[in-house]
Amino acid sequence: MATTQQARGGGVPTLAVADVGNSRIKLAVVTEAASGLPQIEQRHDLDSHNFACDEFEGWLMTAAPADVTVSIASVYDAAAARLEAAIAGVSATRHRPVHQRRVRFADLPIAVDLATPERVGIDRLAAAAAACQLKEVSRGAVVIDCGTAASVDAVSADGRFLGGAILPGPALMARSLADGTSLLPEVAALGEAPPPAMPGRSTSEAIAAGVGFGIRGGVARLVAEARRVVGEDADVFLTGGWRAAVHGEVAGAIEMPDLVLAGIALAAVRPTAV
Repeated sequence: MATTQQARGGGVPTLAVADVGNSRIKLAVVTEAASGLPQIEQRHDLDSHNFACDEFEGWLMTAAPADVTVSIASVYDAAAARLEAAIAGVSATRHRPVHQRRVRFADLPIAVDLATPERVGIDRLAAAAAACQLKEVSRGAVVIDCGTAASVDAVSADGRFLGGAILPGPALMARSLADGTSLLPEVAALGEAPPPAMPGRSTSEAIAAGVGFGIRGGVARLVAEARRVVGEDADVFLTGGWRAAVHGEVAGAIEMPDLVLAGIALAAVRPTAV
């Protein structure tokens, strides 16, 4: 695979990846593989709901000034469509080759042992594909993704995605309490800050304690259930924006901030992917 420097020299097109989530669009440039995975560089985030096309263009012109192909994996179609329009606009107005493609489940180097693999979130499959490259060959894997929604997924020792569980992330939990009741306030920053000590001494503290301890305990229990399926010695990988909140709840968890992007990069660099 070409390095970013080689691509900028005009020899080989740059590979870029985009993880379009419900809250953020994560962008990166892909370089050489190390430890079984392509490397992620030039990271940049956009707001999925209201990003400026100029901001995307500025990142792209800096991170990948030569020919570039952007591989997009999305769980938010409206945001992905806007990103694709921005890419097309850069290609047209800057008069430079900017190619784009959507990443589907079949593009990822992982077997999906489910009846309808096309309906599984591509972010979950990408993270699982990356975990397959990192786990011990003889072990299964458990992947925890702490995003807008939290997911805990199981991968068999022979590299098959077995499914998992999805639950609301801390912000969604807090918002649902505020939206579904007449008096409870919405409490912010629950994923990053430690929950207050029990018992909560105010309504806000009680909500923060309930959501904070609840999400930590829920994730830990789901990991234990997944390990019962794929093996107690399974490697556990932890990714996502509020991953620090649950790191101490899962013994031996390996933090990988950009696990989903690394999985998308695996699809981008496959010989059949371009």
